[in-house]
Amino acid sequence: MYYLGVDVGSVSTDLIVLDERLNVKDKIYLRTRGRPIQVIQEGFKLLREKYMDEEIHACGTTGSGRSIAATLIGADVVKNEITAHSTAALEMDRDVQTIIEIGGQDSKIIVLRDGIVVDFAMNTVCAAGTGSFLDRQAERLDIPIEEFGDYALKATTPVRIAGRCAVFAESDMIHKQQLGYYEADIIGGLCEALVRNYLNNIGKGKEILPKVFFQGGVAANKGIKKAFEDALGFEVIVPDYYDMMGAIGAAIIARNAVRKTGRTNFKGFGLADSTFVSKSFECAGCPNCCEVVRIYENEKAIGCFGDRCGKWNTSLPAQTIA
Repeated sequence: MYYLGVDVGSVSTDLIVLDERLNVKDKIYLRTRGRPIQVIQEGFKLLREKYMDEEIHACGTTGSGRSIAATLIGADVVKNEITAHSTAALEMDRDVQTIIEIGGQDSKIIVLRDGIVVDFAMNTVCAAGTGSFLDRQAERLDIPIEEFGDYALKATTPVRIAGRCAVFAESDMIHKQQLGYYEADIIGGLCEALVRNYLNNIGKGKEILPKVFFQGGVAANKGIKKAFEDALGFEVIVPDYYDMMGAIGAAIIARNAVRKTGRTNFKGFGLADSTFVSKSFECAGCPNCCEVVRIYENEKAIGCFGDRCGKWNTSLPAQTIA
């Protein structure tokens, strides 16, 4: 008996399989590359080599592409990232009071008290400090992203970098390089700047108390972790499977939902061989003129996305979406 969680983000798509005790049995990390449907199919091709359809007793989706993923796989629940990440964190440690999550394109903070989400904030406007921005800087400096945090830890005198904007941060880094500053000091300064930007914007007005969990792909960066600890004055914990917490949370919520309903909507791994086509049209039903995308599986329409009023999006029960 297994539970499947799928987290479709702008940069990566994560698939997780949990057993009945909620232990991670399998995890798959794939680059989304702007093709969520094909990447989900790719992940399912890998999973069907190990699991049969009837072994999956529940499935849930989260992430920015959660709705389209839910339509494809037949999800039992569709949950936002706040709910999914907090569920996974609390399953690991009920004493968590703050979650710092930095993904490929956005950042968020979740404040919990007594196991309940009491506040949160997200930043989706600027990419400064996110995984895609750090990937870009590592590529520009010709440093493997896996080693980027190690360089930051070598800094002796971190350079002050303007971190409020991705464009300004990169320009300031280039300027400091041209002045001859030590590379590790520049990277260390960048980590401090990005943490400063996070705390002054996303964390503004939030009471950040330990235990603090650092989740999302950027949690692998040791320089960012240290910068958070220096700024906050206490330990920041990077949990096991920090990069899969959204998918884990979706799988746990799906398990709980199916225990109540007694059945799953999971369509099976056969979708890996299906042919999906998307076609768009403009709805003339009102002045909004929404651009709607209709998804076809093997020439059969399975769902619509993009309408503001929900006129076309009738592929999922409303009560499952949050």
